[in-house]
Amino acid sequence: MDMLTGKRALVTGAASGIGRATAQVFAREGALVAVMDLDAAGAEIVARGIIEAGGTAIAIAGDVSRSADCRAAVERTADAFGGLDVVANVAGIIHRHTVVDFPEEEWDREIAVNLKSIFLMGKYAIPVMAAQGGGSIVNVSSSLGELAGAQQAAYCASKAGVILLSKAMAIDHAAQGIRVNTLLPGGTETEMLLAEARQLGVPADKVRSDWSARPLGRVARPEEIANGIAFLASDLASYATGSVLAVDGGRLAGR
Repeated sequence: MDMLTGKRALVTGAASGIGRATAQVFAREGALVAVMDLDAAGAEIVARGIIEAGGTAIAIAGDVSRSADCRAAVERTADAFGGLDVVANVAGIIHRHTVVDFPEEEWDREIAVNLKSIFLMGKYAIPVMAAQGGGSIVNVSSSLGELAGAQQAAYCASKAGVILLSKAMAIDHAAQGIRVNTLLPGGTETEMLLAEARQLGVPADKVRSDWSARPLGRVARPEEIANGIAFLASDLASYATGSVLAVDGGRLAGR
């Protein structure tokens, strides 16, 4: 389809899961992709795979909760590709606790990775995009940003914050030609799903079954979520900003 041909993109959390699928779909659709992740070796593997498939990619090791790392990622992407057209903020973590049980340091880390990172990447990417006449930011939230779940206090709080932060950014920067949209995945077959099972001390099939309790009756494949991110990032969504797109198998439809 080539809906991102020539777009210069930075994808966070791109060494695994939805982030990895997003980097791969972006490359398939013609984008030049910076693969950013705290897992430096994983980012290198994804970037190498894109290059071997005929695409263009670089790997960037960095922590999205750190200001210096976010600024460096934006600068390196813009230097490597001659600009920056798209940022897909996919990086995220989850710790399964109630507020009573939550270790404070885990709460702080989850809010920083899931929400503060959106602020930091926007802080450094938006001036670059504005100087070149515009761009597109896609922030990955969750259906749990609109409909809460048990033992997911920080995740629900952070993902709800992503939705309204994205809308505020969309209002503030529309005049600069910058679109900011949010995608809400439902349960997806990723490493995070397996991590949830370990945290809860239950089989992965139990978590998978819980996430499958929606009209489509299954969890998503990572590329299904990535396709939605690619659409919002592309010029096919040129009149969409401040929008919230649910790709959740129908979970929110029946709330």
